[in-house]
Amino acid sequence: MASTQKTQKQNTSEQGTSTQKTATGTGAAARAGESRRRVLDPRERPEILLVPAVFAIVMLGGEFLATPLGIDEYTLPRPSQIYEALEGQLTDGQFWGHLRVTLQEALFGYAIGVGAAMLLGTLISQVRLVERTLMPYIVAFQTVPKVALAPLFVVWFGFGISSKIVMAAVISFFPMLVNVVEGLRSADADRIQMLTVFGAGRFQIFRMVRLPTAVPFIFAGLDIGIVFAILGAVVGEFIGAKEGLGYLLLQSNFNFDIAGMFAVLVVLSVLGLIAHFLIRLAQRRVAFWAEENRVIGA
Repeated sequence: MASTQKTQKQNTSEQGTSTQKTATGTGAAARAGESRRRVLDPRERPEILLVPAVFAIVMLGGEFLATPLGIDEYTLPRPSQIYEALEGQLTDGQFWGHLRVTLQEALFGYAIGVGAAMLLGTLISQVRLVERTLMPYIVAFQTVPKVALAPLFVVWFGFGISSKIVMAAVISFFPMLVNVVEGLRSADADRIQMLTVFGAGRFQIFRMVRLPTAVPFIFAGLDIGIVFAILGAVVGEFIGAKEGLGYLLLQSNFNFDIAGMFAVLVVLSVLGLIAHFLIRLAQRRVAFWAEENRVIGA
């Protein structure tokens, strides 16, 4: 009798364990399937379809509605004409030289502007005397139209790439500065107080609390700054240059090549999008804990 009861208990235990494993496996499979549906189901992520849909509507509308609406091709060229002009530029060896110059100006200026903003923003956020001394001058300088400074930069630094690098650095500086200052100051006061109680020094608090808190802000400034750097390089080329996409844009304007102008604008837009997505990709890897970014200075 005792042996029979023991055998029944073992069978019951094995059945319970098997049922539990089956339920666990079923639950895991269900969760995996639900996760895949969340990732792949376009109904839950309609924004995936919005970008190509809007692009297709705009292209088709511009191609087939321009003539019925009486829009002259010299005023607003059709998408097919812009594509032909873009294809012609991409097959021209001189175009790549212009692109290289603009990228060089924008990236060098971006690096200088971001580096200066990081250094000065850290000092302003940590030292009150620096903030009270320099911040009024920085804000006053920011209110000056940068286009008005471009001729001065050409006079001071010449027609080469130096004046365009300075222009790109100046335009990308302020958004980065504001984001760095705001990010470093937005650290949790309770965490800072707790570390202070445990004897943490100022540098330790900066490294363990302030800097991680500021990372999403810093990436927001980087995102804005790269677009502004490209803009600054092109604006500098408008004032005085012998090469670059801004120079190519002016040449197309002088030749009344409207389709060619739009083709250059398309290239500039693509450059901005590529830079934006690269920074976002880096942000997802570095600041993966931040769901939303606070963009300041846009």
